[in-house]
Amino acid sequence: MPLRSGTRLLKGLAGAIGVALVAVVALVVGARFADGPLAIIPGGPLESGDRVTGPEPDWTFARDIMDMEVQLLEPPRSRTTWLQVYDKKLYIVSGYMSSTLGKIWKQWPAQAVEDGRAVIRIDGKRYERQLVRILDDRPLLEAIAAEVNRKYGAGLSADMAASGNTWFFAVGPR
Repeated sequence: MPLRSGTRLLKGLAGAIGVALVAVVALVVGARFADGPLAIIPGGPLESGDRVTGPEPDWTFARDIMDMEVQLLEPPRSRTTWLQVYDKKLYIVSGYMSSTLGKIWKQWPAQAVEDGRAVIRIDGKRYERQLVRILDDRPLLEAIAAEVNRKYGAGLSADMAASGNTWFFAVGPR
């Protein structure tokens, strides 16, 4: 009798894991068709929200906004990222780039280096922008890292950019 109840328990557990796995796969696939990401799950193109045109904004208004949505034009998928504002300009930082998980999960930074055309959405407004990786401006990298540390308590440094573990991007006009 104990063997049968153990087998039933394992079958029930396997069934529950199977249902959860199907739900996660459906969520990830379904998110590709959504207007933007679903928390940490990448989504489809950013379609809703007023499109802002004109001169480059003073991004200071976004200094204390915790995250924004970013969509590359190629591939047209969106994700949620942290944002940094320094000297009225907008920046994005992507960590864990040299880790195994980062190499699997974070493909957008390499795609942005190839084609940095992007749409960002902050507070429901969309901006067409260009992402450009910053490699060798140590004072700027240190200032951006300090802003990340202030805002998120992350413990970044400019040395992390030099090591390749953290990639820093300027978000500028196209």
